[in-house]
Amino acid sequence: MMIRYASYFMAALLPLLLFRWFAPASIGEIDFWLLWLLAMVLVSLPVVYAEIALAYRSVDAPLAGMQKLTREADASPLWRSFGWLAAIVAIIIAALVISGASIGLLSALAELGSAPNLPSFAVAAGLMIIALLLSLLGVAPLPIGLGLMVVGLVMGVTNGLPQVNFAMTEISLTEWARAVALALVSVGAGTGLYWFGQHLVTRQDITALEAGNLHAHDSRASKSANAYRATKLVLPIWILQLLVGVVALFISGLTLPPIGQLLYWAGVVFVASYLLHYSAQQLAHKFGFLVSLLMTLALGVLLVVAIPTAWLVGLLIIISSVAVLLLSIFAGWRMKISHLRKSLNFSSEALYNLWRVAIRLIVPLALIFALIGWVMQWLS
Repeated sequence: MMIRYASYFMAALLPLLLFRWFAPASIGEIDFWLLWLLAMVLVSLPVVYAEIALAYRSVDAPLAGMQKLTREADASPLWRSFGWLAAIVAIIIAALVISGASIGLLSALAELGSAPNLPSFAVAAGLMIIALLLSLLGVAPLPIGLGLMVVGLVMGVTNGLPQVNFAMTEISLTEWARAVALALVSVGAGTGLYWFGQHLVTRQDITALEAGNLHAHDSRASKSANAYRATKLVLPIWILQLLVGVVALFISGLTLPPIGQLLYWAGVVFVASYLLHYSAQQLAHKFGFLVSLLMTLALGVLLVVAIPTAWLVGLLIIISSVAVLLLSIFAGWRMKISHLRKSLNFSSEALYNLWRVAIRLIVPLALIFALIGWVMQWLS
């Protein structure tokens, strides 16, 4: 039962995890809110539709699914790199939030007068090992992580919300870059997480059907095919991203008490375990389960020990942007139109055409301008 809600948990959790890294210094900038809402509609929504459509068409996880889809579309194996990049992006997100958790936990313990005499990178490495062990539980840590994070945030809210002074400021490419980051990687769009979540649900349904008789299998499969619409899956995820994103922006400057920090960062470790589970499952398609676990652990520990947090943010932006660019171009230009129509099953041809224009033109252009904005910020 928990598998069916994995995508919704991630849609609620990722903004709480990542908005703090990409939100502007002043969250009262009205123009930034408008840019973020625009990016959620023009960039995030088409990308989540693409993930769900490719998941439905491939009936497999991203890495294995891209192999099927590229053969079907007679496309270059280069497009399969989306699956590899998606797995790497998930490890980088896990490393970023665990690195933040190590600093947050040490700070909270210091306020309580019981901080261990350990550098933050050593604590981060230990937390990465704990997260990997928790990843063996699959989806199960997600509700625990959400509960701990919410309790920690509520303890902070009881001390008062940060004051927000709304004002219009000058729009710039750097603002657009942050808005796109919040609309994509910060809500999980284009990371393959929703594709993977849909694959888990499909696999669970197939297992349940195979346990029944053949007649039941055929009748349920026919009924499922007739009832399927991508919009029924995409809109609840997207609306949840939007609502939690608004909350995450408002509380991005929230100050938590020490106990609240301990609970929040403990919850972060639980959530990071699912990201590692997702990555390990992708790599297992090529290397086997045990080797994939060791590879995930090695890369995760390397990232938290050797790379500063600010560099992890930059690395995440670059790799996730390339991954989403590959996904949008493949779905928009390389997939067969008939396959996409069936996979999306929109109620009208006009909606399909709008999505196709967005995924082929608007998403790639938005990503290119966002990358230019990030470069301008880094150079300044």
